[in-house]
Amino acid sequence: MQYNSQRPDLIIPEYGRNIQSMVDQLKTIEDKEERNKAALSVIKVMGQLFPYLRDMEDFRHKLWDHLQIMSNFELDVDSPYPTPSKESLETKPNKMDYPQSDIRYGHYGKTIERIIKTVAAEKDDEKREAQVVSVGNLMKRYYLVWNRDTVKDEVIGKQLEELSGGKLILKDPSKLEATAAILSSIPNTSKSKGGSGSGKRKKGKGGGSNRKRRR
Repeated sequence: MQYNSQRPDLIIPEYGRNIQSMVDQLKTIEDKEERNKAALSVIKVMGQLFPYLRDMEDFRHKLWDHLQIMSNFELDVDSPYPTPSKESLETKPNKMDYPQSDIRYGHYGKTIERIIKTVAAEKDDEKREAQVVSVGNLMKRYYLVWNRDTVKDEVIGKQLEELSGGKLILKDPSKLEATAAILSSIPNTSKSKGGSGSGKRKKGKGGGSNRKRRR
């Protein structure tokens, strides 16, 4: 018995070893006309492995490209599509620059800072005042997701004023949504640490060791 670990690695594992063997056999066919016919048969079998991709744009183009890749670009057949070059597949993509920007409070992120900046730019005083409470509630929710405990409304107001450069002031912190209401709507925070009654034996009926013995 020959184990797969003793065989050469598959170039595209999704097609399996049988398809790879077919491709290897194609390269041994000397007559080009016969080789073209055999390549079409292999392409047909490859397509049958992924019937849900048939409606995908350029599906057959991808199959022919994969055929060349599995042959290590050594298969001489008349493909209906341009044959990709080995160099084009080995070329590494350009490195993307990671955005470098300081975030004052990591648990708020850039999204909150952008919202605060937008609200602070609102020229209508009445609209801006109404939006201050909404932003404060959003900040409080973000804070509780990060901390999962509690936070004073005054702290939210202070940080809002700080992040807005003094342009947004929460005049009445008590208008913010109650901490309990926010926690109850956040997954995995409605229960206290350790769960409700987890690992504890109930008292009274069926209470295990606390059950009274009858004489």
